[in-house]
Order: sequence, then C-alpha cells, then structure tokens
Amino acid sequence: MQADSTPVSSTQLHAHPKLPELIQRHLANAYRKPVASHNQQAFNLLLERLTVAPRPLVLDSFCGTGHSTAALAQRHPDHLIVGIDKSAHRLAKHPHHGRGNTILLQAECEDIWQLLLQARIKPDYHYLLYPNPWPKAKHLQRRIHGHPAFRYLLQLGGIVELRSNWQIYVEEFGVAMHLAGQRGRVQQVEPEQPITLFEQKYQASGHGLWRFLSKPLNRVS
Repeated sequence: MQADSTPVSSTQLHAHPKLPELIQRHLANAYRKPVASHNQQAFNLLLERLTVAPRPLVLDSFCGTGHSTAALAQRHPDHLIVGIDKSAHRLAKHPHHGRGNTILLQAECEDIWQLLLQARIKPDYHYLLYPNPWPKAKHLQRRIHGHPAFRYLLQLGGIVELRSNWQIYVEEFGVAMHLAGQRGRVQQVEPEQPITLFEQKYQASGHGLWRFLSKPLNRVS
C-alpha cells in the first residue's frame, strides 16, 4: 500500500464547543428513527448464526473491507466478531467473508445497535476503527459521538476502543464519553501490526495514531 496519505486538515483546533449541549440533548431524548428492512434482514442473519453457535460478541462497527474483522478474530478467538458496514462494495473486498468466528453484515451500524439492544444482546468489546472524521466543524452531528445514535453505543456497553489519525476526533470522543459518565483514556499508539488497511496507510505516511480506550462501561438505560 502506498504511503501517500495526507493528514486530516480542519479549521477546528479543539473539541467542538457545542459538544456538551449536543450530548445532553441526545441523552435526554430517544432516537426514534425506524429500522430499515434491509438492516432487519442483516440482523436476522446474525441471530441465526448465534442460534446455531452461541458466542459472546465483538462489534467491529464501520468495518469497511472487513480486514479489521479478520484481525479481531485472531485477537478474540472465543468470540463472534461482527463486522458491520453499509457498503457492499467495501465488504466484497474481504477475502474470508463469513469464515471462522466472523460474520459481515451489510447494514447501517446505528440500526444494528438498536436491534441488539431490543434483543438484549450486548457485546464484550466494541471497536470503531478509523471512522470518517468529518473534519468540518459544521459536520459535528455526523461524527459518531455527535450522532443521536451515540446513545445506543453507550447502552450497548462493553470495552469501547476508537482509533483515528486525527487527535481532535479521539479527544472529542473521549470528552463525549466522559460527559455521558463513561471513563476511559486517550493515548497515542504505535501498533506493531496495523489492525486496518487505513491504519497501515496512515502509519506508513508518518501520521500520529490515537485511540480512546474505555474502562468497562456502566449500562445506560
């Protein structure tokens, strides 16, 4: 992979000043978007898999090509690793679709999170690896922690790990978690073995890589 990636550029130099207000609003109001039928169908595939072979879950949300899903399968061999991405084109690039202790779902993550909660299924671990940073300040609500479905992520619990090559994004996510009563740590990382293709590219390009890692989360009702 070519090491020619440019760092994230943004006029936003710190955590967004409207973040506390936004988090409070999302925590106070339920997110009521109906679940799309294709997301329900994808979730049914997961339920069928768990019926045949019950295992604790690891979520790999916004998994892209699913290379991270395969890497997490080695890290958590006793779990079922659930890679979720809305793009069939990206998922088709994964060479080991559905093998071993992995399953890839073409679906919107927010709907799958909601369906997991309705089914009372909660993961042991939840990975959010190199999401679209949406670096323009006006796009705060498109970031994971600015979206109203952030409430579902909190309710799912588990150990949450988010990684990005934009330090502000990770710090902002950490602030959002703190505002929601969830503790964790922001730190720079230098992985010996990149966990995603993006991580490989960013590391080879000399970017700083950052992560938020939570402590075991309290359940949010």
